[in-house]
Amino acid sequence: MTLRFSVLASGSTGNAVYVETETERLLIDAGLSGKKMDELFTKIGRDPKELNGIVVSHEHSDHIKGVGIFARKHKLPIYANEKTWQAMDSQLGQIATEQKFIFKTGEVKSFGDLDVESFAVSHDAAEPMFFAFHHGGKKLVLATDMGYVSERIKGTIEGADMFIFESNHDMNMLRMGKYPWSVKRRILSDVGHISNEDAALALSDVIRDNTKRIYLAHLSLDNNMKDLARLSVEQVLKEQGMAVGEQFELYDTDPLKPTPLAVVS
Repeated sequence: MTLRFSVLASGSTGNAVYVETETERLLIDAGLSGKKMDELFTKIGRDPKELNGIVVSHEHSDHIKGVGIFARKHKLPIYANEKTWQAMDSQLGQIATEQKFIFKTGEVKSFGDLDVESFAVSHDAAEPMFFAFHHGGKKLVLATDMGYVSERIKGTIEGADMFIFESNHDMNMLRMGKYPWSVKRRILSDVGHISNEDAALALSDVIRDNTKRIYLAHLSLDNNMKDLARLSVEQVLKEQGMAVGEQFELYDTDPLKPTPLAVVS
């Protein structure tokens, strides 16, 4: 009973995550061009034609840029909640009715031996949701694009064996950076993105003894750096009494390169 995944791409320029079991293969979001998505699948040694579908978290372009073309090319079903469908339908191009499926927020949808639990997040989209994947007693959580991490979300994601978790920006880099104040205010708001420090504080509430890996995801190209995110999160977690590097490890993600396929153990 094996659950595997790769963060194909993660960042403000595009996001996509691949999840598989022995029988099921899912793509979560496709925020890069169809050509780039094909290249990413080649890099992890997987064929997009074998996917069971694309699950969409929300309609922002860094999550859906390649959804339409990828679904048409590989004849894939697309799953999203109703409000996300309404918001993104015109952006995807022509999608056959038989490829459109509803995945309600708060629902657990079973794809063969893979159970996907959706949960609402606070973000400035129509009805954004992210996911906990359950298979063979193992749990993988994908949680990005969050203005803040509510107690409800913590209750859903706690105790995951592995996390793909937003660590979007360094607060000082954002405040001192080139973005106009209106954009900074949006990022810092309750419907924006969470900082390195806030990510670490939230993680400290949901990590359990079984947690083995945390992938820091959705880093801002302009307001963060891999080393800074990792060191900031590590420092806060250690201050919270967490055994970083002993009980669990922190991993980087990249906007253009997939992480090696990993087994959720």
